[in-house]
Formats: sequence, structure tokens, C-alpha cells
Amino acid sequence: MAIRPAILNESFAHGWQAEILETPPLISPSAQYVYPQAVEEVERGALQILLRPQKGSAPALLTFALGFADLSLPHGIWSCPNANQICAIAGGYAYIVDARTPAQWMQIPYRPVTAVYAAPEQALLIFSSFHQLWALGTNGKAWETALLSWEGLRVTNISNGQLEGFGWDMHTDREVSFAVDLATGFHTGGAGAK
Repeated sequence: MAIRPAILNESFAHGWQAEILETPPLISPSAQYVYPQAVEEVERGALQILLRPQKGSAPALLTFALGFADLSLPHGIWSCPNANQICAIAGGYAYIVDARTPAQWMQIPYRPVTAVYAAPEQALLIFSSFHQLWALGTNGKAWETALLSWEGLRVTNISNGQLEGFGWDMHTDREVSFAVDLATGFHTGGAGAK
């Protein structure tokens, strides 16, 4: 199995500290969590993080089951608009964990998440699938777009309160542009605009 590069993106202010582990620690901390909790066995390639909820606090070992082996999918950790949350993505499976209480978590509905975009000015962490976008705000889900593409999104710009990109339209067999209002998630253009 190829070595999967892990991303550490700290676009948002946060109080926690996290270290991505290449191998399990020799001495595991007493607090350990596995996501999702129903997983029977954590396979090779899982993402393991040593998390300290606050500076100087006791660490916890967080293990995230690998979604897909495709090396092009996001893999690593991202800070979130809510400073108490951490986002971990393991092979396109994205999890949002409360760093203070790691037993409180949610999984982003896209399987896989194909890309992640930070929009700090709007306090949004945006997740892309092959078809839509889903935004996490400080209080949870901020919005989700309707269909933007039949297969594959390409984000080209995030500025002035707007996200722009292209999606594939099955009816015309070509890419069509779209624009998403970051405040509402409402979009114009895209493959679902018909």
C-alpha cells in the first residue's frame, strides 16, 4: 500500500493540538476513540491522531476508519469554524469531532468527500462530493447546495462571498459554470439548473 500523504490545515483559530501519527504510539493514552464506532476492525491506512483538547491536557488517541484507498481523496485534519471542533478525513470519509468531548461526533454525509475548502471570512468549511457542496459553520451544518454536477465538481475561486466552479452536465456532455452564495448556499448555473 502506498504511503498516503496527510494534510494539516489550520485555517481557523482553535485551542486543541493534534499530531497525525504514522504508526500507533508505543504507549497508548488511556482515552481512545474509534470512528465510526460500529466499525468491526480498523484496517490498514486508517488515520490516527494524538489529540490534546487544550494545551497541557492529557492526550487522546483518535482512530478514523479509512473510506477509500484512492490517494487523490482528502486525508488529514482541518480546523473548523467552531474552535472546539476538529475535522478528520480518512480517505474521503469526513468526521467532525468535539475536541473537548471526543465521544460527540458526526460524519459528513458525502462518501466520499472529494475536496475541502476553507472560507474563514464566512466561517465555513466546505465539503465537496462529485455532485454537491455541504458547508459546516460554527453551529453545525450551514447549508447544502442542490445538484451542481452529474459527475465531478471543480472549484475555481472563492472570493467576495461567492464560490465559483464547473460541473459536468450529462445533457450537453460538457462542463457548465456555477456560482454559490456562501451566505445561503443558493447557486446559479450548474448542471442542476435546468
